[in-house]
Amino acid sequence: MLLAGKTAIVSGAAGPRGIGFATAKTFAEQGARVAILDLDGPGAVKAAAELGNGHVGVGCDVSKKADCERAVAEVLKAFGQIDILINNAGITQAIKVWDIDSASWDRIMDVNLRGVFYLSQAVIPHMRARKSGAIACTSSVSAQRGGGILGGAHYSASKAGVLGLAKAMARELAPDGIRVNCLTPGLIQTDINAGKIPDEKRKEILEGIPLGRLGVPQDVANIFLFLASDLSSYTTGAVIDVNGGMLIH
Repeated sequence: MLLAGKTAIVSGAAGPRGIGFATAKTFAEQGARVAILDLDGPGAVKAAAELGNGHVGVGCDVSKKADCERAVAEVLKAFGQIDILINNAGITQAIKVWDIDSASWDRIMDVNLRGVFYLSQAVIPHMRARKSGAIACTSSVSAQRGGGILGGAHYSASKAGVLGLAKAMARELAPDGIRVNCLTPGLIQTDINAGKIPDEKRKEILEGIPLGRLGVPQDVANIFLFLASDLSSYTTGAVIDVNGGMLIH
């Protein structure tokens, strides 16, 4: 098993049909002990129980620094170590740039970008002390193509920020044996977008995807597994597209 003896935190993983839970389930199947962090605390506990024995669920608002520190402390108390962090928690909002108010801007940035920063900061001291760790972050194809699917300009900006933050962390943390990488999923079929894409728009999107289908959460989970495991031991600062070829030019 690729993650035998490893422990992992996956944020935003309480939803049963989301990328986070698919990733947590894949990690557990590969031998990892998994901590599911989610704003929905009871949902996180339930999701962890569905993985089987030895996993934990912890409520956490990733936009709050103190909450991230508390949650990481709980995970360390339960597991004694943290080898892997998957920064997956995120939100979106379909809105035009001229309609974005300051509250909407702050809400998207706080979860999508500040949340990656705070949760990473919370685990970094432990990983640096052990001279080992793998951090992977969920960005988006929206950061690369300037939106145009479901999220607004503030969503694209937040996910572009994740790309820059991950690369900067990769550079700074490499001497401590910590790898940091990013995924840029395309349109993945989850509860976030279920029922929100009209048939005409779906047809248009599919025409722009060479592989001819929308993604599913497992497509992303498989790449997170690669980045979390020793298979990617010489990979840091990378951005891996998981979009069926949507960005081929």
